[in-house]
Amino acid sequence: MRMFLVYFFSVYGLVHLYAFFRIKTALSAGLQGSILLAAFMALMIFAPFIVNFSERHGYEFFARFMSYAGYLWMGWLFLFFSSSLAIDVCRFVLYAAGLVLQRDLSALTPSARLSFIVPVLFSVAASVYGYFEANNIRTEHITIRTSKLPDNIGRLKIVQISDVHLGLIVREEKLKKIIDRIKGADPDILVSTGDLVDGLINGLEGLSEPLNALAPKYGKFAITGNHEFYAGMNQALSFTRKAGFQVLRGEGITVEGIINIAGVDDPAGDIYGRSKKVSEKALLSGFDNGKFVLLLKHRPLPDKESFGLFDLQLSGHTHKGQIFPFSLVTKLYYPAHAGLLGLPGKSVLYVSRGTGTWGPPVRFLSPPEVTVIELINERE
Repeated sequence: MRMFLVYFFSVYGLVHLYAFFRIKTALSAGLQGSILLAAFMALMIFAPFIVNFSERHGYEFFARFMSYAGYLWMGWLFLFFSSSLAIDVCRFVLYAAGLVLQRDLSALTPSARLSFIVPVLFSVAASVYGYFEANNIRTEHITIRTSKLPDNIGRLKIVQISDVHLGLIVREEKLKKIIDRIKGADPDILVSTGDLVDGLINGLEGLSEPLNALAPKYGKFAITGNHEFYAGMNQALSFTRKAGFQVLRGEGITVEGIINIAGVDDPAGDIYGRSKKVSEKALLSGFDNGKFVLLLKHRPLPDKESFGLFDLQLSGHTHKGQIFPFSLVTKLYYPAHAGLLGLPGKSVLYVSRGTGTWGPPVRFLSPPEVTVIELINERE
């Protein structure tokens, strides 16, 4: 975790440095303007620490204000940096091509002023669009035919939520939209595949009750994500159980003689010495009743030794990048970073884009989702 923070803030600081010089040059800022701009950017760089400190010491209103300010800025800055860098690369390519071809391509090269204005306008428009997109929860439908359901069960509907990140930003209004989607799907089983809560959960009073009121026919099941460990495992587990979920930590159960469900801890628990480490292969091999096996695993990194031992793995974590083009980065590390993927041994992986937001309350080309998985008995 410490190394992640070092890497993150090093990169975040360099992005601010790039933006500082772009803005300073475009606005022809003098000494006083440069100092004010540098001071503002320093405040934004350290905003996550200020939010963390404020929340820990009970200054919830200020923490929420700084959270919105700091994370909206983060979303805008990333979009500005990405689009501005793309234009810089284009300018450089045209310049290099002109040297190689010994031709004047300046007419095709965007001016310095235009190279600043376009990214600013684009990032503002994309941020506004992304803010509303983050609140427009989609319902994704998946159908899987299987012969592993009992004869008396024609269809079994499982609803997945993932990466809700209840905390300072994702609150009652967003939770109500999520719950409305779940109710509309009328699930037999509800699962949460990690990160139900965010980094700190001191102010979640009243948020567990609406979730607890959901009563699917065959129950609600959850696993840990990395943020459950960041929040504090005892607090996170207490909230999740108050919300009515049975938390599966390296264990599996057979639900009503209908379906096997197994859940494993997120590897982030290893950092804190709180993870219940189990052999995934041994866990899944314990199911010998021929029922459909559902594996809940926060990160979409299937264990090759488990192929064929589970029928469906449900994961999240990636948010599909949350803000394009960051999705290009997440896809490098998680090749299956969203959607349905067939695996060897007739196993299947589904990766949710996530139901809430982490950091910026913005999603650009990666809308949030509640996923409805319908298992259909092939005998039907």
